[in-house]
Amino acid sequence: AWGDPKNGLKPGLDAAGFSLADPGRYQNLSDDFTAQVNAFKAANAEIVTGVVIPPDFTTFWNQARQQGFNPKAVTVAKAILFPQSVETLGDAGHNLSSEVWWSASHPFKSSLTGESSAELAADFTAKTGRPWTQPIGFVHSLFEVAANVMGRVSDPTNAEAIAAAIAATDMTTVVGKVAWSGAGLPPFAAKNVCKTPLVGGQWRKKAGGGFDLVIVENAGASEIPTAGKMEALA
Repeated sequence: AWGDPKNGLKPGLDAAGFSLADPGRYQNLSDDFTAQVNAFKAANAEIVTGVVIPPDFTTFWNQARQQGFNPKAVTVAKAILFPQSVETLGDAGHNLSSEVWWSASHPFKSSLTGESSAELAADFTAKTGRPWTQPIGFVHSLFEVAANVMGRVSDPTNAEAIAAAIAATDMTTVVGKVAWSGAGLPPFAAKNVCKTPLVGGQWRKKAGGGFDLVIVENAGASEIPTAGKMEALA
């Protein structure tokens, strides 16, 4: 999807004045990314982005550093969603960046419990001993939407009525506003996709070990506060 020439990253990058060097797809769980590293070096690439699974990114990033490829920014989806994936990289994980779709800093509350994002994240950590992760907010919001929808239908066995109620949803959840209104979406996605706020973050290594995901860019959702500024990779 990101690589699609019409609906992927290319049109937006072109409009922003960036050129795109796309080395093409590869087989998941590859053990040699020399071809990709060489392609990026030949293009003098300063930014690397894509959607890759964690083991592939670990292999790529370790090989890139070994082969002298040092971009200014690496912003990838999926591969560094969870802190455990970043921790396996050690110092090489510092200042890697990704999109952030929910965090403890998001200024929203649960319509079910009244908990803030910060309270929900803290509660998870207190009960599990693990750091919060982005999917927690969205899992919780699914229950919020379900409760809201079922509260607006008279017959819980009427599938068509439930579908209509879902389509008419307009509410604020712990991840922000949820409404299938088609706002900001192309026609083919208008009826079945709901966009929620998105910001950018960087993983910062903590003095005592581990990493924090720090929000550093909020141009698309200014209601979500930043806690730092984007920094180039060392």
